[in-house]
Amino acid sequence: MFTKLQIVSRWVIFTIDICLSIIALLFAVILQRNFVVTGMDFIAFYKAVVMMVVINSLVFFSVKTYAGIVRYTSAQDSFRILFSVVLSSLILFFSHAITIVVTGHQVISSVVIVIYTLFSFLLLITYRVIVKYFFMYIKNANLDKRRIIIYGAGEAGVATKRTFDHDAKVNKTIIAYVDDDVRKVGKTIDGVKILDAKELEHLIVKHEVDEIIFASYTIPSERKNQIVDICLENEVKILNIPSPEVWARGEVTTAQIQNINIEDLLNRKTIEIDIDAIQNQLKGKRVLITGAAGSIGSEIVRQLLKFETGLIILCDQSETALHNIYLELEANHVNTNFHAFIGDVKDMKRMQHLFETYKPHYVYHAAAYKHVPLMEDNPAEAIKTNVMGTKTIADLSVKHGVQKFVMISTDKAVNPTNVMGASKRIAEIYVQSLNRSLNTPDFIFSNGLSYLNDGNVKAVTKFITTRFGNVLGSNGSVIPRFKQQIENGGPVTVTHPEITRYFMTIPEACRLVLEAGCMGKGGEIYVFDMGKSVKIVELARKMIRLAGLVPNQDIKITYSGLRPGEKLFEELLNDSESTMPTHHEKIMIGQVREYIFDDVETQIYQLLQHAVSNNTRQVVKQMKLIVPEFLSKNSVFEELDAQIEVEEKP
Repeated sequence: MFTKLQIVSRWVIFTIDICLSIIALLFAVILQRNFVVTGMDFIAFYKAVVMMVVINSLVFFSVKTYAGIVRYTSAQDSFRILFSVVLSSLILFFSHAITIVVTGHQVISSVVIVIYTLFSFLLLITYRVIVKYFFMYIKNANLDKRRIIIYGAGEAGVATKRTFDHDAKVNKTIIAYVDDDVRKVGKTIDGVKILDAKELEHLIVKHEVDEIIFASYTIPSERKNQIVDICLENEVKILNIPSPEVWARGEVTTAQIQNINIEDLLNRKTIEIDIDAIQNQLKGKRVLITGAAGSIGSEIVRQLLKFETGLIILCDQSETALHNIYLELEANHVNTNFHAFIGDVKDMKRMQHLFETYKPHYVYHAAAYKHVPLMEDNPAEAIKTNVMGTKTIADLSVKHGVQKFVMISTDKAVNPTNVMGASKRIAEIYVQSLNRSLNTPDFIFSNGLSYLNDGNVKAVTKFITTRFGNVLGSNGSVIPRFKQQIENGGPVTVTHPEITRYFMTIPEACRLVLEAGCMGKGGEIYVFDMGKSVKIVELARKMIRLAGLVPNQDIKITYSGLRPGEKLFEELLNDSESTMPTHHEKIMIGQVREYIFDDVETQIYQLLQHAVSNNTRQVVKQMKLIVPEFLSKNSVFEELDAQIEVEEKP
């Protein structure tokens, strides 16, 4: 009933405030006379009331004490009322002093004004507090309310509670805060006690808790996972508050406090990067991002916007995706200089036009085909985009004097078992050997496919490769697919019960890309610390439970078998490679085999000829000759491994 009460008109509040001010003045006069009403000068009192009402009306209207919603009275409202009462009393005092000077008659004494000030503030605040707690009592009296514990008694936790308090439609009650900071334990906030987070499981059972809300941005991932496991075992729903940016804009509603995502549990400690070094390197520079509409490319663009770059060129062949990121940038970064360029990285003439027009200083090459099963069925296209596209952008970078070329690679390039991974490894080999050759005397491109045999080469480009595993939430990745399957009622499809993968968030990966690009001197393959590998079936089970469902009861988990070219686990280095540390604990330098550029260029020339003619079998065979560790698995190309082995026998 009370949740449907309309908010009272501000003029009603204004009238109540004026009436209470009159009552406060009457109390002050009676108190000053020791409660003796006999002989009271009512004419003088009426004059004082008129003077006070006129002054209060002007002050209350100016300060807008009536503008707040009474049931949501806050400390800010209290300060506004205190200010208005003190101001009106001062004006009343000086007005009365002027009246005495002009007429010689006293309407109200200074003692009455002081007493009135105290009574007025007390009455105006008291009735607001009574109304506020009356509504809170009615709201909490509902026996069907869900019982909630807020994890985190900091500013975000307090704001979370007040967000619920201000929404009369929410059928929830906050029974406690819990916090890891023992200094807060035992204290109360808004009448809610802060308890020790170590006793969380006991509190859940004791108070029959229905939901836990994570209201802190500093909870370590391991601790968060422990809490989630406790909640899942006790069938407690887990919610999460929105990002700090949303709180900062003051746009938070109870609808934004939603179920925790699996990404929140896989997140690791925020990676720190050398902002100043990157800023100094990129300030005023023109930066090209290929594949700028993809998951990685678009995030690199967003992070580059934090630096004072001269121009950001977004290159992608996907019109719709590029248009979407362009609209996002246009809406959120109106003062940033950026340009969307539609083009295919393997189209030499189009890319040459790009370089001649915009003359980039830095290139982040994220354009690639990445889906293993599709590339296994289309090897020629994998080579055209992942190898020819990389070669085209790399060659043009050299010709046009690009300072740094940063290539985005993958852990699937290590001991590849599929066409996609092998194509990325060949791209790695090309840019590494090209970088090495640029540092040799009398370097010249030798064969026609390089497009650079006109002698106009500026050997200044530093080539850097970054290698990492799966990123959370990228287009076509496992987590969005599982979410969709859960929403559809299942089944959730896992390829193999033992399959594992490394995961990293997209922003985390892109921060490391920028850091690696900044520190690179040329020729390095930077390997990122991916943390612990995750068993995919366990990931699926946890996602189902987080959705409030029971694995293999509400949502079935089925096994489809390994897809063509798919591994059970990924590696960041092959058996013959090792790493060297860098100044950043999350970035290592892979010590990999070096190749002679002339040999690589010749082999790739042959590979591209096969790809252009769409000779699938010869494409894959040539790939295996370039990358001897490329051994196909669960693929029609396994027979080529046996054939090559026979051919190589003396």
